[in-house]
Amino acid sequence: MRTRTSATLLIFVLAISLFACSKIGSDLKPTAVSLNLPSSTYDYSTFETAQGDQFTGVDNNVATLGRVLFYDTHLAVNNAISCGSCHKQSIAFSDDVTFSPGFENHPTLRNTLPIQNVSNSQSFIMNGGGVFNSPSLFWDGRSTFLPSMVLMPITNHVEMGMSDINGIVEKVKNLKYYQDLFISAYGTANPDGDKIASALSAFVSSIGSGNTRFDQARFGTVQLNALEEQGRNLFFNKYNCNSCHQTEQANGYETGGGFVNIGLDAVYTDKGRQNVSNDVTDNGKFKIPNLRNVVLTGPYMHDGRFSTLDQVLDHYSQGVSNSPALDPRLRDLNGNPIRMNISTQEKSALKAFLSTLTDYKMITDPKYSNPFAAK
Repeated sequence: MRTRTSATLLIFVLAISLFACSKIGSDLKPTAVSLNLPSSTYDYSTFETAQGDQFTGVDNNVATLGRVLFYDTHLAVNNAISCGSCHKQSIAFSDDVTFSPGFENHPTLRNTLPIQNVSNSQSFIMNGGGVFNSPSLFWDGRSTFLPSMVLMPITNHVEMGMSDINGIVEKVKNLKYYQDLFISAYGTANPDGDKIASALSAFVSSIGSGNTRFDQARFGTVQLNALEEQGRNLFFNKYNCNSCHQTEQANGYETGGGFVNIGLDAVYTDKGRQNVSNDVTDNGKFKIPNLRNVVLTGPYMHDGRFSTLDQVLDHYSQGVSNSPALDPRLRDLNGNPIRMNISTQEKSALKAFLSTLTDYKMITDPKYSNPFAAK
C-alpha cells in the first residue's frame, strides 16, 4: 500500500514539474496586455538639449513601433523578458545589478551598458529605411551596425533565447496590436526582420541625453556651485579624465577608438576588445562608457565589479594594475601604473561634478517609457 501511494505521489510530482517546465517553454501563450499609446505619436525626431532640440532624423511612427518592440516581453522565447527588462529608463536604460538575468534567470556575461546617445548620426528615408552611422557597440565593439546590434540580445541564448529572426517575425505576426503599428510605420501589416530591426534602431537611436546641468552650464544658462566647479576642474585638468570621457561629445568618448585598458587586472580573464580584433595589444580593452547619468548607472565596469563611484575613484587613486596593454595615460614617467592619490575632499568634488551629468528629462520622458499596461 505504501509503495503504491509513493508511486502515485511521484507521478503527481512529475506531472506538476512537466507542467511548470512547459510554462517557460517557447509555446507559452502571450499574456493579455493593453497598449497605452497617445492619440498622436510622440516626436522622436528631436530630443531636448541645452541649446534647444536636436534633430535625429527618426520617423515618429517607426520609432513608436520600435518602442513597443523594445518593451514587448513576447519577443523572448518564453514571453518573460524584453529589451526594457535589462535597460531601465529610470537608470538611463542600464541595469542595477552586476549581470542582468536572462529569460531563464541565467546571468549575462557582462554588465549592461546604458543606452543614450548610442547613434551619433543616422539618416532615414521615408518609412524608416536608411543608413545608420553608429559608433562601436557592446563592451568589445563587436558590432558597428545598430540594426544588427538590436537583434543580438533577442537571439542570444542567455538573454531572450530566440533561435533566429524568423521566430521573432512569427511571434510579431501573431500579435494583433502590431498590425496598425506596422501599417503606420511601413504601409504594410506584414512584419519582416528588416522592419523589426529598423524600428528598434529608430527607437534606440532617438534616446538622447543633452540637457544636463553640465550642458546648461556650458552654454551659460546655469552656474555650477563651488564644489561642482572644483570637480569639473579636477575632471578636465588635474586628473585629465576628459581625455577619455569626452563629456562634450554626444557619444561621450574619444573619437579615435573608444576602447582602453584601465588596469582593472594584471591578467584579464575576459580579454575584451582582443576577442574581436585578435590583436594582443587590445587585451583588456573595453568600450569607454558615456558618463551622462553616471550616478544612476552602477554597478560599474564591464564586469560590474564596482558598486559605487567611490570604488571607481579608489581604483584610479591607488588600484591601477600593471597590465601589459595598460593605456599610456595611466602610466607615470617611469612606466609604472599611475597613482593619482585622490584625496577624500577631491573625491567629493568629483562626485558632485559627475552628478551634474544627470539628465532628468531623459529618464522621465514618457515617449521612452514602457507602453504596456497589464489588464
